[in-house]
Amino acid sequence: MIPAKITLVTVAANSVPKLRAFYQSLGWPETDVSSDQYAVFKTAGVLLSIFPIEEALQEAGLETVAISTELPVFKGITLSLNVDTPEQVDAIIGEAEEKGGRILNGPKDAVWGGRIGHFMDPENNLWEVAWNPTAVFNEYGAMTSF
Repeated sequence: MIPAKITLVTVAANSVPKLRAFYQSLGWPETDVSSDQYAVFKTAGVLLSIFPIEEALQEAGLETVAISTELPVFKGITLSLNVDTPEQVDAIIGEAEEKGGRILNGPKDAVWGGRIGHFMDPENNLWEVAWNPTAVFNEYGAMTSF
């Protein structure tokens, strides 16, 4: 049986230093292994790593492709930041924009009763910031259900 757990999310970056600086500007704590060649940030549930795209493709045995940083491109993955209050959605979307994130929508009330907003980081990784009134968090801040 494969364990049902996600321990690390890796974002393949065209520029590790640029993305690292963005997440540093948000005030996210890094691990001791972080550098401009490979960065790892501590979050409530998993570690977020930033790894050079060329190396990520090589490790996986995939061909190198150019990823645009000029136009918003959905890569098929949404990273979600679930928060404790609707007001935090507004504040986080505002701060993401101040730090160089591209706001796509929101903050706004969601049809399912919560509050959401979406932004892309400087390399078009899609983030959803959400408050869900039924979300349950553990003592470490990781969401365990909703």
